[in-house]
Amino acid sequence: MIIMKTSRFSALLLCVCICLQFTAKAQQNLGNQTLPVVSPVIKGHQVTIRIKAPGAKEVLVKGDWLAQGKSAALTKGADGVWQYTSDNIPSDLYMYQLTVDGVTMVDPANVYVLRDVGAQFSVFYIDGDRAEGYKVQNVPHGTVEYPWYPSPGLNAERRMAVYTPAGYADSRQRYPVLYLLHGMGGDETAWLTLGRAAEILDNLIAAGKAKPMIVVMPNGNAAKKAAPGFTPDNLEPIDFALPHTMDGVFEASFSDIQKYVQAHYRTINDQAHRAIAGLSMGGFHSLYISANNPGTFDYIGLFSPAILPRTDTAGDIYGHLNQKLLTLQKSGFKNYWIGIGKDDFLYKEVSDYRNRLDSLHIKYTYFESDRWHMWSNWRIYLTRFAPLLFQ
Repeated sequence: MIIMKTSRFSALLLCVCICLQFTAKAQQNLGNQTLPVVSPVIKGHQVTIRIKAPGAKEVLVKGDWLAQGKSAALTKGADGVWQYTSDNIPSDLYMYQLTVDGVTMVDPANVYVLRDVGAQFSVFYIDGDRAEGYKVQNVPHGTVEYPWYPSPGLNAERRMAVYTPAGYADSRQRYPVLYLLHGMGGDETAWLTLGRAAEILDNLIAAGKAKPMIVVMPNGNAAKKAAPGFTPDNLEPIDFALPHTMDGVFEASFSDIQKYVQAHYRTINDQAHRAIAGLSMGGFHSLYISANNPGTFDYIGLFSPAILPRTDTAGDIYGHLNQKLLTLQKSGFKNYWIGIGKDDFLYKEVSDYRNRLDSLHIKYTYFESDRWHMWSNWRIYLTRFAPLLFQ
């Protein structure tokens, strides 16, 4: 009898061991668990960043709270953990990278990572009014989908991102449309990931500060069908400068996007209920798409826009700009909005363009922010621009 009980106990122990073995194999990262280094640590308006690198000789952090292009050094502790603590910094969403003995990387202790063109960045929030606008809040949420649309102008099936506001799926209501364009090297995911467009719209709409609207975010790279990893090329290298960058091809094919949106979404299809805006290259696209299509958009937003076209482009997309702007003015628009940072490398170009508009007696709204060509500014511009639409 005693032998039987021992045998049963042994069998039960064996079953437990087998189960644990399979569980361990299923949890792929169990073997990589070590005592955690917590990073980043937020206290008030300061961030502390840590990394364990006992054999390293130098560790730097480069973040967009620092001066443009500057890095800060981390200090090594006796335990091999390097540490940096910032000065007080304003509320925002911040991006940063670490450089360990010349090798650039994301913070290995921070799972929150965003891709900007071909580089990855760790991110964190400093709490406050600005950051609250970029976070997921306890409000009704819109829906984001990624439809593929036919583009005869580019001879391709292409991917776009479309935000529909909370309540869209359960109603028969028609909505105004904002076409929101990314910058050079970006794609249809950029405004959603780096720009926090869905969160910004959700929060503004819930607070009654913006009208419910559809936001269409196409891929502005005419040579690409979709964001990296979502094309038949699969895991191809990511390039910053692509064929057909600001050569008029995307602008000429933009009507393909509009036709698809108007056929597949409940849009209000008149000038008063259409807006177009974009950052950098997307601002450039917005400028010339609106100039070549008078009577189409009541709201035009240029966020840190490039202005001057390439000199080797064919066709008339970029020609006769003064005449086109005057025709645009005659067709009527409610708000021509321009935003730029004081330290932006495009500041002079935008100043010259404002002088052009002044000489043509074309009214516009101008907003000048601090700092440079960066997502921190473009999120601010969208937060300011969206409440002006469709009022």
